[in-house]
Amino acid sequence: MSLAARFELRHADFVLDVDLALPGRGVTALFGPSGSGKTSCLRCVAGLEPTARGRLVVAGETWQDSDRGLFLPPHKRALGYVFQDANLFEHLDVRRNLLFGWRRVAPVERRLELEQIVELLGIEGLLTRMPARLSGGERQRVGIARALLTSPRLLLMDEPLAALDAERKAEILPYLERLTLELALPILYVSHAPDEVARLADHLVLLERGEVLASGPTTEVLARLDLPIALADDAGVVLEGRVLGHDPDYGLLSLGLAGEQRVLLAHAPLPPGQALRIKVLARDVSLSLERQHSSILNVLPATVAEIAPTRSPAQVLLRLDLGGAALLARITRYSLERLALQPGSQVWAQLKSVAVLA
Repeated sequence: MSLAARFELRHADFVLDVDLALPGRGVTALFGPSGSGKTSCLRCVAGLEPTARGRLVVAGETWQDSDRGLFLPPHKRALGYVFQDANLFEHLDVRRNLLFGWRRVAPVERRLELEQIVELLGIEGLLTRMPARLSGGERQRVGIARALLTSPRLLLMDEPLAALDAERKAEILPYLERLTLELALPILYVSHAPDEVARLADHLVLLERGEVLASGPTTEVLARLDLPIALADDAGVVLEGRVLGHDPDYGLLSLGLAGEQRVLLAHAPLPPGQALRIKVLARDVSLSLERQHSSILNVLPATVAEIAPTRSPAQVLLRLDLGGAALLARITRYSLERLALQPGSQVWAQLKSVAVLA
C-alpha cells in the first residue's frame, strides 16, 4: 500500500475517525451520504485541518505524525487539489493558468510536462482563451491540468463533476478515465454519484457518520449485501471484462467476463482486447431455473451465494456467483419462494442488453 491515513477530527457536531490503507495508483473513491465525512477526510489529507490528529504516509514519506509532532503544511505536501469549481485566474488565459502550476515546481522535480498534460486532457485548442470563454467542462479540464502540472504525488478531487450537467459530465469522464490509465498517480476522488464511482473507481471507501463501513476493490464492496449501498434503488455491481468483438449490423458489443462468461451490450465499436467495465443494476436482473429463449440476450449460468432482506418486505436481494464475478439480483419474496431458491441453487441470470451500462 502506498497511502496510509489515520485521522481523528472532532467538531462540535461531528467526529471523523478513519484508518485507511490505500493503493499507490488508480482511483480510490470516498463515497457516502451527505455528512458522512468524505470532504473532511480529503481536507485532512491535504493538511487543511490542522486540529486533526493522526498519521499520513504517502509513497513512504510521512507528511503527518501527531505522536511525533510532525505536520507538513498544505503548501509543502506534494499534492494537487481539484474542487467543484476550477477556481481559474480569470485575468489569465489558459496557458498562463497552466504555467502558474508548472512554475511552482523546481525543474529537477518536474515529473509531468506541459505538452503531455495538455494533450492528455485535450485542451490544445483552449490555450489562448480566457476562462470566461470556457464551458463548465472545459474549465474543469483546465483546472485538473493545472493541478497535475504541480507534479503531485497524490491528486485529490472533491466532487469535480458535481457542478456540471449531464452533457458536460459525459464530455469530461473519458478524459478522467484516460488520466487514470496513463498516469501512475494515486487519486482520491470524492463523489456522491454511484455512476461516477462505478465508472472510475478501482478502490472504494464507504463512509457513514465519520467512520469507514467498508474499504476494498470496487467490485467487491458493491457486491456486499451487508452494506447500506446494497439497499439503494440503483444498487448494482461492476463487472470487468475485455472486448471480444462488435456486430456492426446490430450495434452489439461482445464482452468477455471472468469464468469464460460473455455478455452483449448496445455499444459503439471498441478495439478487441480493450478493457471495459460495466455496471449491472440489481433491479435489471431476473432469474430462471431453466434457460429461456426470449428477447433477453444475456442468459448466464450462476449460483446463488447469499440472500438478504431489503427495506421492502415484498423484495429480497440475492448475490450470485458467475464463476468468479459477483452479480446482484433484486426479486420479489414471492418469486424466491416459488422458485425455492436458497444458497447453492443453480439458476440462469437474465440481463437485458439495453440495461447494461458501460
